[in-house]
Amino acid sequence: MSDAELVLRSTRVITPEGTRAATVVVSAGTITAVLPHDADVPSDARLEDLGDDVLLPGLVDTHVHVNDPGRTEWEGFWTATRAAAAGGITTLVDMPLNSLPPTTTVDNLRTKREVAADKAHIDVGFWGGALPDNVKDLRPLHDAGVFGFKAFLSPSGVDEFPHLDQDRLARSLAEIAGFDGLLIVHAEDPHHLDAAPQQGGPRYADFLASRPRGAEDTAVANLVAQAKRLHARVHVLHLSSSDALPLIARAKAEGVRITVETCPHYLTLTAEEVPDGASEFKCCPPIREAANQDLLWQALADGTIDCVVTDHSPSTADLKTGDFATAWGGISGLQLSLSAVWTEARRRGHGLEDVVRWMSTRTAALVGLGQKGAIEAGRDADFAVLAPDETFTVDPAALQHRNRVTAYAGRTLYGVVKSTWLRGERIVADGEFTRPKGRLLTRPH
Repeated sequence: MSDAELVLRSTRVITPEGTRAATVVVSAGTITAVLPHDADVPSDARLEDLGDDVLLPGLVDTHVHVNDPGRTEWEGFWTATRAAAAGGITTLVDMPLNSLPPTTTVDNLRTKREVAADKAHIDVGFWGGALPDNVKDLRPLHDAGVFGFKAFLSPSGVDEFPHLDQDRLARSLAEIAGFDGLLIVHAEDPHHLDAAPQQGGPRYADFLASRPRGAEDTAVANLVAQAKRLHARVHVLHLSSSDALPLIARAKAEGVRITVETCPHYLTLTAEEVPDGASEFKCCPPIREAANQDLLWQALADGTIDCVVTDHSPSTADLKTGDFATAWGGISGLQLSLSAVWTEARRRGHGLEDVVRWMSTRTAALVGLGQKGAIEAGRDADFAVLAPDETFTVDPAALQHRNRVTAYAGRTLYGVVKSTWLRGERIVADGEFTRPKGRLLTRPH
């Protein structure tokens, strides 16, 4: 321990081997050892005794819309990464759309990185985008370090990011499979959406009927068939339909290279509780019924669903109209995701080790960030310190998001994030932030 510059000690440290009392040794931003709780501390090392607060690896959120540049009135790297840090997230991967320009060429990626460089309070990586006309740009983007490519199978909601039909999906996926890249997919079938009733208005039941489960189920089935044919790596974004789970389980059993995520809002909010006109609850695919939610939790427990990410997709308040047809579809959740998931997980008998697996270990593995996602020697010293039994009531005014519209307003949540650490430096504690210290990440080669 002679090279130690920081030692963190807690009676509850979540490690790959389980939760235990431990002393975590950090040098030059890296965890160098995880020792017994009563291990000696070098006289020249700084000791942070966390008592009974839980030390867990910083969360890795691989689905965030920062919208910067171009729509920075919706969000931005400064505000998004502060909100993430306040919620125990130490790494995020930014989606390629809702910014202008979208991250669909190397030049556009360069623009995005230049904007983010001095504003990132946490580590930030980038997804590329797969559009109908940019197959030629996919390999250069891969070589430039994006973590994979996002595609929509139905309209995205913004004109500059058109969706792929089945033929163009096949072309893009064949190209990406050629260099063993990863395609991440918004899986809703446009034909099912077109056939669904589109009444509009303030009733949530009408909006839910406009985005039927069958749209997700068909799109996932088509994606599985394409991935199987090409032996390609695919990832289903923000799964909300439990009806797709048997198909996904079969595909995994057959060796299809498919992973799946869901989101805190699908796990903690239900259609039955959404008030009419409350478009802060609008997202696509939609929040579904409580019985559907139960099956999503079961799929998390058995591994059919791999991970949980926010799909943080904010907008200005004026775009959250009382008409579900015209309101922007997206839920802001960066700062609250850990507490929201933990609140429901503990109610259902899951432990914090499960939450860490879903929101840190597996998300880090999804994007190949082997230095993230666990408290063990050789990993980055990225931590969140959590008081899991303390509660707070969500006050939108206390959020760091640029626009403080939230579906969680007024909810009482378990799990107070006391501090967040990035490579051994405390970046937020008790609402006080350091200057931005995040790095811009590229896909490991």
